Amino acid sequence: MGALVGIAAGTKAPDFELKDNHGRTVRLSDFRGEKNVVVLFYPFAFTGVCTGELCALRDELPKFVNDDTQLLAVSNDSIHTLRVFAEQEGLEYPLVSDFWPHGEVSRAYGVFDEEKGCAVRGTFIIDKEGVVRWTVVNDLPDARDLNEYVKALETL
Repeated sequence: MGALVGIAAGTKAPDFELKDNHGRTVRLSDFRGEKNVVVLFYPFAFTGVCTGELCALRDELPKFVNDDTQLLAVSNDSIHTLRVFAEQEGLEYPLVSDFWPHGEVSRAYGVFDEEKGCAVRGTFIIDKEGVVRWTVVNDLPDARDLNEYVKALETL
């Protein structure tokens, strides 16, 4: 299987409705007209690179959760796993569960690894009209550069 590339910038972001780590329903379309959305897919809670990335986002949170921007971190873990992970790491932004149907949203965004059964590290910056403006997809072991997200958000 070749590397996953995700959906392209300029395309309409697939809408989704998933539960977060508090059991609340999160719909991408709820942010339309209100906020830009950073949809960040990551493989699994409690793993080294993922924990590092999500804690780095936590430490820079005002750049990613503010009047203009909402961060949604999506994995294929259950909401119960995500609740414990968020509590343990002090993560205040929504951790969204693409657990069942397993990987449905990850597949819609082109970042689901069928062999490993999880999302790869795909990030999609979606503008207030619901259009993907910037994307990056990294292989599982490769952490992402948060400064790239900040630069991309500044262009919106």
